[in-house]
Amino acid sequence: MSHTPYTRLDKDNAAVLLVDHQTGLLSLVRDIEPDKFKNNVLALSDLATYFKLPTLLTTSFESGPNGPLVPELKAAHPNAPYIARPGQINAWDNDDFVQAVKATGRKQLIIAGVVTEVCVAFPALSAIAEGFEVFVVTDASGTFNELTRDSAWRRMEAAGAQLMTWFGVACELHRDWRNDVEGLGTLFANHIPDYRNLMTSHAALTAQ
Repeated sequence: MSHTPYTRLDKDNAAVLLVDHQTGLLSLVRDIEPDKFKNNVLALSDLATYFKLPTLLTTSFESGPNGPLVPELKAAHPNAPYIARPGQINAWDNDDFVQAVKATGRKQLIIAGVVTEVCVAFPALSAIAEGFEVFVVTDASGTFNELTRDSAWRRMEAAGAQLMTWFGVACELHRDWRNDVEGLGTLFANHIPDYRNLMTSHAALTAQ
């Protein structure tokens, strides 16, 4: 059995691709509870801002049933490249999207989207084929059911993609709590209710 060497995410070499988090497509997500899923997507968006990672937004066929981009993402990244694909299912088939990815100068791509086996898997596999390192954020990507999700995960893993959660991404990028406690701790507390207990305890101890 082959093993992929451990490659750490590097905040100076990573970019975030948010693919097709559109209002219509979100209604298809059934492998994770809707509220939890949207929270995870917004957490990934927030950590992209926190770590100052280049972030790309893309949608497919907005005028059809897929619908517009989730408005919170556009509001969070008003200056990010926004590629509204006229119809290409695989974002990597859109020249503007690929050019925007390459313009970041980053070789590590953190990808999340809806639905997992199409909007995430297709560009992930295409990017890997062009030499990028791909990290798929599993809990900020969603699809119809667990069978569909697991099939997509296996396909991407077989090609070399690394599967992570948004919390794992944040911790690997941060590397050392001495870099900043309050900022990242607050981000965690905003998206993980139980994490507020840790921050409350930390605040009480540091106030002594």
